[in-house]
Formats: sequence, C-alpha cells, structure tokens
Amino acid sequence: MSRTGLFVIDIQADMASDPSTEIPHASRIRDAATQILAKARTTIDSARAKNENPGLRIVFVQHEEQPEEGPLVKGTMAWELVFKPREGEEIVGKTTRDTFESNPGLADRLREDGVGTVVAFGIQSEACVRSTCKGALKAGFKVLLLRGAHSTYDGKGKGAVDIEREVEEELGREGVEMVDWEGWEP
Repeated sequence: MSRTGLFVIDIQADMASDPSTEIPHASRIRDAATQILAKARTTIDSARAKNENPGLRIVFVQHEEQPEEGPLVKGTMAWELVFKPREGEEIVGKTTRDTFESNPGLADRLREDGVGTVVAFGIQSEACVRSTCKGALKAGFKVLLLRGAHSTYDGKGKGAVDIEREVEEELGREGVEMVDWEGWEP
C-alpha cells in the first residue's frame, strides 16, 4: 500500500499568527490546519493502536531566510511554526520555494518510506505551495492540493482568493489534483 506524505507548508508565525504581518485569510488557514492535522493524527493513532502501518506521514515545512531577505530568520519568533510537530512527525527546513529543491534527498527518503502521494496545504499559494507541488510532481509523486487550506497575501490588483484560484488552475493543468480540505480523508 502506498503511503501519503501530508505537507504542512510554511504555516509560520509571521504569515499565520502575527496580526501585523499575517496573510488576510490566516484564520481560515489556521482553522483548516487544526482540523486537517486532527484528522490525520487520529488516523495515525488509530492505526498504531492496532499495530498497523498508518499509511500517512506528516511533514512540516519551515522556510528560512537571511535577515536581508525577509523576516523568517531561523530562531526568531517570525520563523516559528504555528503548529508543533508531535513525536514521529518530521520538520523539513528549506531556503528555496520548492521543498524538494532545498532538500535533494527528500524524494528518495519519502519513497524509501513507501510514500507515493504528497498532499499539500499552507502558505503562500503562488510561492512555496505552488513550487513544492511542482517539485513533488517532478520527483514522480501523485500530488493533491487541499483547496481552501492554502492562501497568500493580496497582490497588485488581485485578492488572495483570486491568486489561490489561479494557482489551483495552473497546478490542475500540470496534473495536481484539487480536493476540498473538508472532504479529504487520510
């Protein structure tokens, strides 16, 4: 049975929990992430209680920048993850938008663990979410993007929701499957 890697992308304090810098739809992303993680962890706990392979691996992605590049400087409050990993859940740091590009051995590690599908959600739709989805596709994974559980800042002349939809359309054309986060089952 193929396992799933649930990628929680860059839900970090600066963009998701600081009222002065967070994205416009941060509360929606936090609420969705809370429910997605609860559902995933329940699935994992249930499988483990039966001594079964949970078929699911949770990967927290954490972006890091140099001070001259932005606020996500390792060790700062802005850089901190909003959701804390539990034992057995992985944190993967990155310095580029694409998690796979920043971590050349990640795809092989996931495949060795039986992962065949990457399910993604988080922040920012047109940056790290899109690039990580493309990186996962390029690495040969089936990719699902959780609609309603990714977002970004408003852009020049475009609201965050419009950007979300454009990213979904683009990724859909490239082979990423869109699934409403409420309907996703681990």
